[in-house]
Amino acid sequence: MKLTQGCFSFLPDLTDAQITKQIQFALNKSWAISIEYTDDPHPRNSYWEMWGLPLFDIKDPAAVLFEINMVKKAKPNYYVKVCCFDNSRGVESCCLSFIVQRPTSNEPGFQLQRQEEKSRTIRYTIQSYASTRPEGERY
Repeated sequence: MKLTQGCFSFLPDLTDAQITKQIQFALNKSWAISIEYTDDPHPRNSYWEMWGLPLFDIKDPAAVLFEINMVKKAKPNYYVKVCCFDNSRGVESCCLSFIVQRPTSNEPGFQLQRQEEKSRTIRYTIQSYASTRPEGERY
């Protein structure tokens, strides 16, 4: 199973050249770029850890690629994604995100949990198999 979050997630993993082109696209639009990582890729986990500070005022895609390679080296068994933010409307809203690294081992699956409540109400929740292990030991 392959985790599908953000743009290009249904495609094969992006090469460094393809990542550089996407970064250049974001820089041409004056978007701020940040790099984030996590070992819990639940679809509702929108708060990944940020690698360093957001890369404001960066004009060279090689500088962003350097930071991406640094987080890949430091966190080899984590998901890493690039997020691009557009502040042209007065708010920082993510307008582009894509995964640039996946864990080297198998990606976690998700299980559907059924909960029966009063009045014959049934609730479903999704839980990642990886979240049953402590942080740092998930892969």
